[in-house]
Amino acid sequence: MTSTPPACTEREVLETLLDQARADLIGTVRGLSESAARSRLVPSATTPIALIKHATFAERLWFQRTLGQLPDEECDGPLWPHGGFEVTDAETVAGVVAEFEGASALARSIAARMPLDETREHPHTGAVISLRWISVFMTAEFARHAGHGDILREQIDASNGMR
Repeated sequence: MTSTPPACTEREVLETLLDQARADLIGTVRGLSESAARSRLVPSATTPIALIKHATFAERLWFQRTLGQLPDEECDGPLWPHGGFEVTDAETVAGVVAEFEGASALARSIAARMPLDETREHPHTGAVISLRWISVFMTAEFARHAGHGDILREQIDASNGMR
């Protein structure tokens, strides 16, 4: 876990916690084989690799499209109608992680140009939300999915005789 200096600003806390949640999510697929990353251990389409691809979708939706107000063609990739939960056979763990890291870097760049109180309209409800809200929401989203990934990883490792 990344430690935060006691005298840091609110923005530094938000950025540090969001980056830690991103890193924790990526950590759930590190070292997995391509087949293990696609393991369907629950009835939904949730697999370790799909969690990372979904996080890429979330970076694009919330930071690029909502906060940065980029049109779809200026986002760094597609906003999949399936939310990223469909992974093709051609996609690799390394490629999906790299795409997430790229989307995260663009998200950081967009957010860095704005104050925490910068507001936008929520893409689904129309409510007014701030960069602060998006940062907290995304931290919770990625932390939740890292927890899902941890459970899937535990099941995968157990089935391979690892603890």
